[in-house]
Amino acid sequence: QVQLVESGGGLAQPGGSLRLSCAASGFTFSNYAMSWARQAPGKGLEWVSGIYSDTRYTSYEDSVKGRFTISRDNAKNTVYLQMNSLKPEDTALYYCAKGLSGTARPTIHEYDYWGQGTQVTVSS
Repeated sequence: QVQLVESGGGLAQPGGSLRLSCAASGFTFSNYAMSWARQAPGKGLEWVSGIYSDTRYTSYEDSVKGRFTISRDNAKNTVYLQMNSLKPEDTALYYCAKGLSGTARPTIHEYDYWGQGTQVTVSS
């Protein structure tokens, strides 16, 4: 069965960095887009970043452009999210998700499997 396991969350100071990882299994990883989404306290699930199956294209939600970088290693079945210049408003539970196809759509509705999430807290 499909499994997505996130790791790498934690506490960071404003301006700091964290690197999230998501290990995937149970499907042919290289055939599907992957994305990261987040849910802040009291708010809905928000798509953050996506990467095509062949790594050619990446996309980002406006508030994280220039600060976050998504990447994937198809040999390791893993997708990453490098988060730099973190802000308190980045505090959220971060999820990785498997796409319905090789194209990374910028909406949570184009993903069919989700991990359990990893908590990111940005605070001084």
